[in-house]
Order: sequence, then structure tokens, then C-alpha cells
Amino acid sequence: MSITLTLKEDEELWDEAAQSSMYKSALLPFEFCCEVPKQLGRGYRQEIEVYPELCLSIEDCEYNDVLIQVPEWNHPLQFSVLLSGICRDDFGQVGGRYTVISGGGIQRSRTQIHPKSQKYVGVNIEMPPQLLATFFPGEDGQIPPELKMFANDNDWQTVIYPETTIAVQLVAQQIVNCPYQGIAKRIYLQGKVVELMALQLALILAEQERRQPSPRLRAETIDCIYRAREILLSHLENPPSLLDLALQVGVSDRTLRRGFQELFNTTVFGYLTSQRMEKAQCLLRNSKLTVTEVAMMVGYSNTSHFAAAFKRQFGITPKECLAGKLSVSR
Repeated sequence: MSITLTLKEDEELWDEAAQSSMYKSALLPFEFCCEVPKQLGRGYRQEIEVYPELCLSIEDCEYNDVLIQVPEWNHPLQFSVLLSGICRDDFGQVGGRYTVISGGGIQRSRTQIHPKSQKYVGVNIEMPPQLLATFFPGEDGQIPPELKMFANDNDWQTVIYPETTIAVQLVAQQIVNCPYQGIAKRIYLQGKVVELMALQLALILAEQERRQPSPRLRAETIDCIYRAREILLSHLENPPSLLDLALQVGVSDRTLRRGFQELFNTTVFGYLTSQRMEKAQCLLRNSKLTVTEVAMMVGYSNTSHFAAAFKRQFGITPKECLAGKLSVSR
């Protein structure tokens, strides 16, 4: 039976576990380690202040089929890699083929899913987005233009799921298996967290270079197209019409269509459909909802139309997905 908690309840359980941690007396001031709360599973989480305001977490644990309901909140910049296990939410997954970069800004409400009987081993880096200018400064010493999407302050955050690479996995393993203690450990990890962030960001920057927009697309227009994407993502079940969406972000519907094609290599409707199907797959695999209920949650009143769209994207039907069959296409 799954355990459903609010984010506040989850944090309270971790706080209680921290108070009784057996590790406290053996650690240096910049280190913290405690056991996973018994209600959630078993294992441990280690936290290290590698730099001022930059926290590295290392987890080695198993969860008891836990669902955490996360409200909208102001999220820091986060880099996460799972070497073992898969953690899903309403928008994507970490583990398996994917890592995640969660930008600073307002995170949408979501449900994080930790399936039972999985071994989770991974690393997580959290920091204020302004520190990007410290580690990866632009020519003016500020955050480079290519990385400003990860510092959205009071706007919706940018979340990207880069595919994992051997290099990323190797550095994450070196962090987990750090051979040093004390100050030497902190110095070693300072280099490794910067290396890990650089490797994850390099994948995003390389993709941006491959998809350089037409010079006819102004920077202001690009910002509008990204805002339109964020609106679609937050209203998958009931999105605005193309004209309404264009009006909301301040461009013409023609510019909106052209912008999606150039920036995301698909149409507005194609992008919406793809994201609806990704969310549907996550719900089918990790909830007790029926196919009809999932179809309604992603904006389909006709289950036949939903099933056809789902099969086009994943190569299996929603019923087969519900039964646990793996997708044959992505």
C-alpha cells in the first residue's frame, strides 16, 4: 500500500529522523547524515555544504512506495543524477536514461513517485541560481545568456531532463564513492560537483547549438514562445486555443506556430499532444487510475482518440501500459 504525504509532512519526518541520527557526533561541521525515516523506507541521506550556499546530497536507500504531493513553491537550482532506481513526477523522470536540471523559479504543483522495492543511489546538487555566475561566468561576469533560463526568479522554473551519459555516471559514482575524509573530502567534492554540473549543462548547450533559431526570431519573441510552452504545460487538461495562447504571450498566431517549429521542432498541437502522452504514461504506470480517468486528466473526453494518440507515441495501448508492458518507441 502506497504512502501519500504532503511536502511539509515529508520534511517533518526527515527533521525527526535528523534529531535522532546516530551519525551526528562523527561528522565535521559542514557534513550531515541521517537514516531514512522508518515510515518512508530504509537507508541514509548525506548532506555536505561543499561551497557556501551549495549543498550536495548523496542518497543510498529504498523507499516504501511513497507519493509526495508537492505544492507550488520557490525552487532553487537543482542538478540530480540517479545511478540506481527511477523517481517520477507528473512531468518526467530521473534515473534510467535521464538526469534532471530543475531551474530556479516557481515550481508547479506535482506528485513525486518513489516506487517500492527499488534501490536508490544518486546525487543531488542545490544552490541559488545566482551562483551560476560564480562557476560559469559570462563575459560580463554575470550568468551567461545561454543559462539565464535556469534563473527565472518569480516566473515558472525551467525543467530539463538531459539523457544520461557515461561521463555523467562516472562523476556521480566518484562523488558517491569519495575516497577522502575531512577537509580533503570537501576539496575533492568541490571539483566534482562543478564537473557534474558542467557535464549536464554541456548536453543542453550542445542541443541549443544544433537548434539555433532563425535570425528573424528576435530574443523577445523567443521569450514569448517559451512562456507559451510553460502555459501549455500548466494547462494540459484544458489548454487555451492557439489564438488565445498567442494573445496571452503577445505574439501573432503565425509567429507562435513558427516559433514552436524552430525552437522545439514540432507544431504547437504536436508539442501539446506529446506532453499529454508523457503525463498519461506516468499516471498509468504509477497510479491506480483507470484508462478513462487518465484520458480525462490529460484533456481527452474520447478514450478512442486518447488510445490512438498514445499508441502513436509509445507503440503500445494505454491498457498495455497499465498492465506494465514497456514502450516500444519514444
